[in-house]
Amino acid sequence: MTDQTTHDAIEKVVTSNDIVLFMKGTPTFPQCGFSSVVVQVLDYLGVEYVSTNVLEDAGVREGIKAYSQWPTIPQLYVKGEFVGGCDIVKEMFESGELRDFFLEKGVEVEAA
Repeated sequence: MTDQTTHDAIEKVVTSNDIVLFMKGTPTFPQCGFSSVVVQVLDYLGVEYVSTNVLEDAGVREGIKAYSQWPTIPQLYVKGEFVGGCDIVKEMFESGELRDFFLEKGVEVEAA
């Protein structure tokens, strides 16, 4: 894929899904500890999300970093907005801010 094609594909996924996680591996088999932590947080909160395994496509792996201007993976997007990586998601979760953020964005959360 060309850079523009990759950018357009990433943008389509990000804008057409409520929650998108770009990660190493899959939710059932994360292939890095940071991706695993974010999956655990999302699963705990009971939110529905789409994931993209960046290890399957080097263009997407590099393209998502350019798209967000963020150098690391995983990356979490909610309603088209970049939230952050593992450390930010974990901090937001621990403070209760992530749950509130989801609710503000109109995303149903199962965890109390």
